[in-house]
Amino acid sequence: MSAAGLLVQLLNGLADASSLFLLSAGLSLIFGVSRIVNFAHGSLYMLGAYVAYSILERIGGTPLGFWGSVLLAALAVGAIGAMIEIVVLRRIYRTPELFQLLATFAVSLIVKDAVLAIWGIEDLLGPRAPGLAGAISILGRRLPQYDAMLILIGVVVLAGLHLLLTRTRWGVLLRAATQDRDMVGALGVNQALLMTSVFCLGAFLAGLGGALQLPREPANAGIDITAIGDAFVVVVVGGLGSIPGAFLAAVLIAEIKALCIALGTIALPFGLTIAFPKFTLVAEFVVMAVVLVLRPWGLLGKPQAAAVSAGPPETPLAPAGRAQKWLASAVFVALLLLPLLAGGNSYAIVLAIDIFVGVLFATSLHFIMGPGGMHSFGHAAYFGLGAYASALLLKAAGLPMPVALLLSPLGGGLGALLFGWFCVRLSGVYLAMLTLAFGQIVWSIVLQWDDLTGGSNGIIGVWPSAWLASKTTYFYLALVVCAACVLAIRRILFSPFGFALRATRDSSLRSEAIGIDVRRIQWIAFIVAGAFCGLAGGLFAFSKGSISPETISVSRSIDGLVMVLLGGVQSLAGPVIGAASFLVLQDQVARDFEYWRAALGVLILILVLAFPGGLVGALRFRLRRA
Repeated sequence: MSAAGLLVQLLNGLADASSLFLLSAGLSLIFGVSRIVNFAHGSLYMLGAYVAYSILERIGGTPLGFWGSVLLAALAVGAIGAMIEIVVLRRIYRTPELFQLLATFAVSLIVKDAVLAIWGIEDLLGPRAPGLAGAISILGRRLPQYDAMLILIGVVVLAGLHLLLTRTRWGVLLRAATQDRDMVGALGVNQALLMTSVFCLGAFLAGLGGALQLPREPANAGIDITAIGDAFVVVVVGGLGSIPGAFLAAVLIAEIKALCIALGTIALPFGLTIAFPKFTLVAEFVVMAVVLVLRPWGLLGKPQAAAVSAGPPETPLAPAGRAQKWLASAVFVALLLLPLLAGGNSYAIVLAIDIFVGVLFATSLHFIMGPGGMHSFGHAAYFGLGAYASALLLKAAGLPMPVALLLSPLGGGLGALLFGWFCVRLSGVYLAMLTLAFGQIVWSIVLQWDDLTGGSNGIIGVWPSAWLASKTTYFYLALVVCAACVLAIRRILFSPFGFALRATRDSSLRSEAIGIDVRRIQWIAFIVAGAFCGLAGGLFAFSKGSISPETISVSRSIDGLVMVLLGGVQSLAGPVIGAASFLVLQDQVARDFEYWRAALGVLILILVLAFPGGLVGALRFRLRRA
């Protein structure tokens, strides 16, 4: 590509950076003050695009109408953000951060179905901005005028936020609340009003970003997941709570993507080629992984002080009592009788197999989240690696199905061996986002390696052996494997290693003082969790007969988080009950309601508000009162 073409491509990248900054600046503000990882932020961005489209249909057509529509859409989304903070988040500020994440995830489900109900499933492309439909000539190349305007808007918003945060009383209070929110409240500041205003401004910026993006790409009900992933990456790379950092990260990521497109496909010796445009699918996650490994607090973030405790001390785990053992035995016997009680209802058996797979997936995630205190947003990577490992061992290597299933933990375990070495060097949100980066990298490789993984088509014909072909026989196999793995994980947690793992979570400094190698213990925990998760992936692959990149998607990782949080993090039975409850609720709601996501979101919100300790925590509370 010529120098002029490269320059124009980089300017296009700056326009994309402006959109990324508008989206991520609001998320950075919200997290800086509230410490809430707002998963609904992508939904607010999506709402901005849809609301702007509706207003443009009525009053657009003139420059005043277009820009007025954009501003009105951003104001409307800002008001919606304030309402979400008042109605939902204000009630759960004192709950653990992960439960706040679960609540915002429920809000995103409700918003998605509301969008589908109002605007339908069709993509909606807005009109071009009046007066900006042409292009600017640069060295013989043409840059769209609207892209140039986006670059200017990004710089203006950055300057405006800087003045707001440094030259106004509200900005001073906001920066003080970022450092110590309780002290600000002790000085007489209305914390509730301050938090609402922050959410309103953050939602306004998200809505503005979505509305401004409408002439460049259509509004659709799937942009919320893409938007929240991009926003998380920009905020973490720039440094949590840093607005200049978010701007720098947005420019860096957008320019790397633009450069990859400009480079195109390059031929190498020996017939090899490098297709740089494909790298854009995962560029931001590679950048985030590199930045977090080299600079764990982000480009312009501040190093966090070493935490004495990674979480509230857990009530010491006790071996199962006689009543618990009898209850577990009764449940196991009831499950053994389920095929007979189902009376040939194959749907009930298939649902039960899915529940067994979900229980093993959630239990492996809980192993590092609860006792380990390490949050993971990319646990589906190990699930997918195990599934693809078993499928390839069966189809490509020609191994018998039982052997391929037994070797599936190697796929997840080896992935955790590699990724865990980097992850255990971080903590908190940074660790969670690094796991997300690795998960997306695995997804991108699986999606693009057509010769090995089948690309987007996946691998089909992954069926069990003839003696395991019937659903009933496979049901018993999945039940026995799931029960054995859950018992094995419980046994590990009551071993010396399990006590050392919980010690590293409760106080890493004291653990190091008594001779525990904290990183080594946490790394081993990652490997163990990845191996069990890989086995769950193998069971899933053979139960469905096929495997696709969707298995490694972010949505599956989020489903695992929901299962663990729904049951309760501080209980070994939590992931079992949470996974079973979530999958049964999802199945029933999806069958009975057209807008099942909204119904499921409302149920999750009710559970979060009523039982902040999870279902198991609520049950324990009721039993103590009784």
